[in-house]
Amino acid sequence: MAELLLAPRYGVPTLIDSDEGLRAAIQELALGTGPIAVDAERASGYRYSQRAYLIQIYRRGGGLHLIDPIAANNPSTWALMDETFKECEWIIHASTQDLPCLRELGISPKSLFDTELGGRIAGCERVGLGALSEELLEIQLTKEHSAVDWSIRPLKEEWLVYAALDVDVLVDLRDAMEELLKSRGYLDYAREDFAAILVAPPSPAKRDPWRKTSGMHKIRDRMTLAIVRDLYAARDLYARKVDVAPGRIFNDDALVEIATKRPLTVDLFGKMITRRSRIKDQPIAEWFDIYRRTQQLPKEELPELRLAATGLPPQKLWKDRNPQGYARLTHARAAVIERAQEMGMPAENLISPEAVRQAMWNNPDPEAGKSYIEEKLQAAGARPWQIENIATHLVKALHEKEPLPPPPEPESAAESEAHLASSPEN
Repeated sequence: MAELLLAPRYGVPTLIDSDEGLRAAIQELALGTGPIAVDAERASGYRYSQRAYLIQIYRRGGGLHLIDPIAANNPSTWALMDETFKECEWIIHASTQDLPCLRELGISPKSLFDTELGGRIAGCERVGLGALSEELLEIQLTKEHSAVDWSIRPLKEEWLVYAALDVDVLVDLRDAMEELLKSRGYLDYAREDFAAILVAPPSPAKRDPWRKTSGMHKIRDRMTLAIVRDLYAARDLYARKVDVAPGRIFNDDALVEIATKRPLTVDLFGKMITRRSRIKDQPIAEWFDIYRRTQQLPKEELPELRLAATGLPPQKLWKDRNPQGYARLTHARAAVIERAQEMGMPAENLISPEAVRQAMWNNPDPEAGKSYIEEKLQAAGARPWQIENIATHLVKALHEKEPLPPPPEPESAAESEAHLASSPEN
């Protein structure tokens, strides 16, 4: 039975909230050995920014440190942290979430071990920090403070205990994960993926992000769409200015209600916004002015109901737009699933679905084979280990003309009971 860990094994350190304290922590960490475990707490859902509001760092022989980067915010000291440990491996669980805010502080690891991604490649059923700690270390972590507002000051003691636990076990978990990956022959695969994370470019800005507003299925005309667009942009600008999550200014339900119901007065408009807002002293008149100005736009300045397509069409449209490509894709997907099951890992970690789609869309040369697949997968960003393990299995799909039938829908409990009741044995 897993041991329940209620507090860090070496105690909860005093929160570092000064430049002097941060420099002392760097000196202590430098006395340690081996990799450095790091975690960051953001205030997602509360603040607009994705900055770190708490940094937890642990190193064997170098202690466990909790750092308030809002108070200890000297850029030169964070640069010293980066320079001092630039040759170290940094252990981060789900690193793509924390790397941006660490880089904002000046920490840019050159070597990474991601325990969450390692768990996926190793084929672990659950890859959360708590689940992996329980499976590989037989340690159960308490996780009751995972969604708190870390921007609040002062930070509560019980929150600090929770945060410290995240790095207390991380070095041990890294070692156990390395052994698991070695036993499966996948350690080199994981290291390729870790290295790819560190050199990956930032995600491109989303095209017209306002089109993802919840409730857009209710919108049928361009003027209503324009109101959503302009209020969304104004909300985002204001949220950035006051550093509050946009949904706390007013949520998407309010935005779509205003756009579809078109309130005629500032009072009606304000009621729609404020009953779905967590912010007092809203600049209601300013929002209302934006809303009214949008309604005066000429037709040519209104957004189109649908964006012009870019890139490959959604997979559900392949059957009509590219029947041969659809046939190839059904066979390719089946091959990926089969190979992933053989390797004991999720199919999306073996190869990204987008890389497979890119390889199957265009009609290949009749002589196309493994080299064609390798070229397409590499162009789509696949790592060498992925290409090595899946390319051969995709070659046959290139020349398929008839699609595989869709997998059967899962049988509901009621259907299953009815089937059993009507079977001859009953």
